[in-house]
Amino acid sequence: MMKQLTLTRPDDWHLHVRDGAVLKDVVPHTAERFGRAIIMPNLQPPCCTVDDAVHYRQRILEAVPEGVQFEPQMVLYARDNMTADDIYAAADSNIVRAVKLYPAGATTNSDSGVTDIRNIDQALAAMQEVGMPLLVHGEVTDADIDVFDREAMFIERILKPTVERFPELKVVFEHITTAQAAEFVQGADDRIAATMTVQHLLLNRNAIFEGGLRPHHYCLPVLKRERHREALLAAATSGNPRFFLGTDSAPHPQGKKESACGCAGIYTAFAGIEFYAEIFEQAGALDKLEAFASFNGPRFYGLPVNEESITLVREPWTIPDSFAFGDNERLVPLRAGETLQWRLQGSASE
Repeated sequence: MMKQLTLTRPDDWHLHVRDGAVLKDVVPHTAERFGRAIIMPNLQPPCCTVDDAVHYRQRILEAVPEGVQFEPQMVLYARDNMTADDIYAAADSNIVRAVKLYPAGATTNSDSGVTDIRNIDQALAAMQEVGMPLLVHGEVTDADIDVFDREAMFIERILKPTVERFPELKVVFEHITTAQAAEFVQGADDRIAATMTVQHLLLNRNAIFEGGLRPHHYCLPVLKRERHREALLAAATSGNPRFFLGTDSAPHPQGKKESACGCAGIYTAFAGIEFYAEIFEQAGALDKLEAFASFNGPRFYGLPVNEESITLVREPWTIPDSFAFGDNERLVPLRAGETLQWRLQGSASE
């Protein structure tokens, strides 16, 4: 049994860190493990301009522990009035890496999102021109569509027509949850990629109801059937370079998760690479982890692979029941109080 695993320092290609005082509580967890992270722009108000991105990036950097090298990769929030000039300014900034499509009302802080993807055709044409990726939350929001079918319907109604209309547009299908999504990416060309989360590789929808309603297993897109989890795991461990790590770690205060209308989001950044090591080991594919975590993402984004490395050691440890989250709140992580087999060598949790 392997006792130690050294990897090229990985990156997280889908991350929420929120804003304000809580940055100091969550940013260090990611910065310990990852060299870079794509930062989601769904703040209140959303991060829509280069100026917004520059200031948000600075606030994140101020929360990075001293002596730690970490580079936030900023993203603009697409809205109906986004123009080609917005894209050209983003491309010239060397700060903004991508644009995020949230269908209006699809998830947390998405009310200002795009109501019809054709409303941003001008921006998409400019993104295709400059090579800037579109990151998609892939769900339709029609009330008459079952929540478990919204990703598959998004592929047919929105994603396929869009990539046909813009044949050079780079797209990252984020936090995919279904066999249909995995098949779509596998059958597409090199400009289409996908990120995969801890929760969608580890859990199926039964986890939401184990022993009662489990609000800390609720996320969007929602967990799906076991056959979908198995399809995602097969894709993640296949060696296909267009699948890569994106935790979608999404912190919410305990009170907003454990409420009558709980927030969607699962917090995994505190063990963002350790969870994947467990998942890949259980699948007999630890040899595929480094490419998935450290190589595939940078290559898709046209960035260099990190020069540093990290080491995981097989040393069981108990996940805390909660972490501090701002001045008077607590943040409950995935698998709180349970045991994780891998630990990041030199981490603050030691």
